[in-house]
Amino acid sequence: MRYRFYPTDAQAAELVRTFGCVRKVYNLALQARSEAWELRRERVGYGATSAMLTAWKQTPELGFLRDVSCVPLQQALRHLQTAFANFFAKRAGFPRFKSKRRSRASAEYTASAFGYRKGRLTLAKMSEPLDIVWSRPLPEGAVPSTVTVSRDSAGRWFVSLLCDDTVAPAPATANTVGVDVGIASLATLSTGEKIANSRHERRDHERLARAQRELARKEKGSNNRAKARLRVARVHARIADRRRDQLHKLSTRLVRENQVVVVEDLSVRHMVKNRNLARAILDAGWRNLRMILAYKCNWYGRELVVVDRWFPSSKLCGACGTVAATLPCDVREWTCGCGAIHDRDVNAAKNILAAGPAVAACGDGVRPQRESSLPGGQRSAKQERSQPPR
Repeated sequence: MRYRFYPTDAQAAELVRTFGCVRKVYNLALQARSEAWELRRERVGYGATSAMLTAWKQTPELGFLRDVSCVPLQQALRHLQTAFANFFAKRAGFPRFKSKRRSRASAEYTASAFGYRKGRLTLAKMSEPLDIVWSRPLPEGAVPSTVTVSRDSAGRWFVSLLCDDTVAPAPATANTVGVDVGIASLATLSTGEKIANSRHERRDHERLARAQRELARKEKGSNNRAKARLRVARVHARIADRRRDQLHKLSTRLVRENQVVVVEDLSVRHMVKNRNLARAILDAGWRNLRMILAYKCNWYGRELVVVDRWFPSSKLCGACGTVAATLPCDVREWTCGCGAIHDRDVNAAKNILAAGPAVAACGDGVRPQRESSLPGGQRSAKQERSQPPR
């Protein structure tokens, strides 16, 4: 659970030093492991980098590492070990060096480096507890096992508490809903309801553009440029907070009201290559909505069914099953040859809902594949159920 807090000047200075040391240790260990592999084809593990850290602290150049808690430094080495494990398992790319400006400033404390008692959290090397805004209570009887302190680009401080907790499943319901996401409407439900797209970035577009123009006019490296950069970051944070709030409210409502939620598997990474729609697609936050739905369904005992991205939800007539040859994006309402008149988004949501049971039951779908991928030039109609993102 993440909370905002307001550190004193002394606490802020201590955390900034810790952030810098964590970044330094991570980069040094990454460089050592990379050089060992490139020069000697030797894999260096966590134990070796931990011994390196002890030696680094004894040198005059890196003696400042002794001034901060050792726990966040050790955690940085563990994170690097995880990054390399994911790389060798081909789950991620090669680890990258942390940048002072482009990387999130954070430090992780385990139970030995903080004290928590009756809502008062005190970190190592600090004499006073953090001034945390407890926007919601911790689960009853929960005790934090890990604390992560971070500062975003807008200068706001946050603390995340990792606790062991079990979410109670929501009461069962017989409702099932299909969801079609879009730009004109953020989401259209199979019930016919349309959720308005607030277009958060467009609402603050002028404010953001003005702040970015002021930033561009400032001299690089000056204090005025740092202040201008902070103003730009605050506008971005305002947009992101509003978008996140809307997506959480929508996802919570869908999960509470329905036992099964059926969505379409969209390739957002490829869709944003369309320069005319990229900005609007990213502003809508389709990928985040899918991710939030996945873990909330898992929490509350709901089922998330993902229909294949090649399913022609918009072009398929829900009355007779005919698939329209073409359906341009600017056509919001169309008439089928059978006489049925369809709202493009509502029809898509209903078709997604209709395809959901087949996908959940046996994986049947309509995913066309290249003829060359199958023997004899056959076309496959098999579809596997998509899994929620990890």
